[in-house]
Amino acid sequence: MIRDEISVSIQTLRWKCIESRAYSKRLHYGRFALSPLRKGRADTIGIAMRRALLGEVEGTCITRVKLENIKHEYSAIIGIEESVHDILMNLKEIVLRSDSYGIREASIYIVGPRNVTAQDIILPPSVKIIDTTQHIARLTKSITSDIRLQIEKNRGYIIHSSNNYQDGIFPIDAVFMPVRDANYSIHSYGSGNEIQEVLFLEIWTNGGLTPREALYEASRNLIDLFIPFLHGEEQNIDGMNKKKGSNMLPFPLSHVLTDTGETKEKIEFQHIFIDQLELPPQTYNSLRRANIHTLLDLLNYSREDLMRIEHLGKESVEQVLEVLRKLFCN
Repeated sequence: MIRDEISVSIQTLRWKCIESRAYSKRLHYGRFALSPLRKGRADTIGIAMRRALLGEVEGTCITRVKLENIKHEYSAIIGIEESVHDILMNLKEIVLRSDSYGIREASIYIVGPRNVTAQDIILPPSVKIIDTTQHIARLTKSITSDIRLQIEKNRGYIIHSSNNYQDGIFPIDAVFMPVRDANYSIHSYGSGNEIQEVLFLEIWTNGGLTPREALYEASRNLIDLFIPFLHGEEQNIDGMNKKKGSNMLPFPLSHVLTDTGETKEKIEFQHIFIDQLELPPQTYNSLRRANIHTLLDLLNYSREDLMRIEHLGKESVEQVLEVLRKLFCN
């Protein structure tokens, strides 16, 4: 029975991964359960999580291609079997993973005759190809092909005008969605006033993220959306407090600076994530790779511990300490 499969305490809300599969490098599946929930809560969470999974999880893809001496998308290139359009569509399908934000440059430089696959893309260190066998083009003659690529990490999608081509630069319709699909279902058990619910989430990804990683990121993004409602004072549309002379921080500092004991402080620190500290992207990524996700995690590190984190230099450590000083001095 499903109730036996989800063995949890009636008092404690828990989640677990019931099933995890990798059908291929570009198709991963995960099934998760959350319980016990009061009647109606499973539907509330399920709707929000599905929307966040499909629209708020970030992905990485190729957004622009530069081809020398090519003026039109439907041009044919002598010595290459595919048209420019086909090459662009193949590049659009390449699945990438990146921990860095901003625009990155990549390139393809090969000599035919031979097949060109994703493995031939020369990438920056922060970007990884999920499936190196993905086909790009087939060179049928002894020619040299030099293709420049622009890679970007973002969320949602970007649609470019079909006439927006110039100097051999071709923007690609970018789909920054590592989650291919997400569904939820609800199982109810009990009777009368004791009805409990189990929420099941099914997630399919393209391999750029695992379903577990996608679930984590979607949950974080939902939390970030609700943080403004935790502020002690109401904000106007322009972001300023109604109370004059007040400088509101982007997280509930009144909850952090509490004098009701260490236990409560730790609980509050667990709910302040480091991306709320407005750290530089490089510093933020280095901390996250070191499994530092919350303010509580960060406060457990000394200056010497931070200096030992890979890619986190002295200047970055000083930036982190300065942010913390401002946080606790205000």
